[in-house]
Amino acid sequence: MEFRVLQYFLTVAQEESISRAAERLHLTQPTLSRQIAQLEEELGAPLFIRGKRTTLTEAGMMLRHKAEEVSFLMDAIRMDFQSRKDMSGIIRIGSGVYSGSNSVMAQLKPFMEKYPGVRFEIHTASADILKEQLDHGMLDFVILQEPIDIGSYDYIRLRTKDRWGLITAADSPWAAKESVTREDLSRMHFMISSRASVQGEVRNWYGAELPQPAVTGNLADNLLPLIEGGLDGLVAVEAPMAYFDPGRFRFVPFTPELTTTTVLAWKKLNPVFGSAREYLAYVKRMHQAYEKE
Repeated sequence: MEFRVLQYFLTVAQEESISRAAERLHLTQPTLSRQIAQLEEELGAPLFIRGKRTTLTEAGMMLRHKAEEVSFLMDAIRMDFQSRKDMSGIIRIGSGVYSGSNSVMAQLKPFMEKYPGVRFEIHTASADILKEQLDHGMLDFVILQEPIDIGSYDYIRLRTKDRWGLITAADSPWAAKESVTREDLSRMHFMISSRASVQGEVRNWYGAELPQPAVTGNLADNLLPLIEGGLDGLVAVEAPMAYFDPGRFRFVPFTPELTTTTVLAWKKLNPVFGSAREYLAYVKRMHQAYEKE
């Protein structure tokens, strides 16, 4: 299977028309139809339903997903090698919402001013999705909350720390408290991340078997309607509060205090070069400057 033919397939899928795709690719319609037919024969499955619109079959939808990943990686390879020549290209960073994310983003402008040919793509998702994208080469760096699997990644620990506590409705009785204790948590219907490492952090703070959460999930903003719907709150770090309406939500810290550090991580044993290597050196210099303060 040639990459060129995968690009033909993707163009037909995007245009939903053999004739429009052929025009875009500067091919004759019979030539493109023959290439698609040969691809279907090679894979042993029909990829398109021909009609007024050329739509994907179930097999075609699966191939489109895989072909888009391949196309992304091929583009990334080209940009990485181009960046070795002229310090250009795209650096892809993934992150959740942490204080460490804010510090990294605040440091991007000086780097871009020094290397105007470099652009950044910022992706926000759950930690599990970001790690998967990093593992598959779709991201260069990710910002993760500790603890992380140090066997899989190299990383720099960022300077900032995140406080843990309860994000609750502004009119909740818990919002009037100065802090949330272990005893308070034992009496709540609360939500928490479904990540085992996050629950482990809170379990260690709690010092006993953590009460069963009412709801588990990944991204804080998906859970906010449940808070206003009557649940006591979301056990989380404070950083997301910067994006929430203070008239609707409050953050109440834990006591005794629980804090977590974040790291900028990249795939272990994966050679970092070009603009990504220069960016990594820049972050390391910033990190060393922090350590000396």
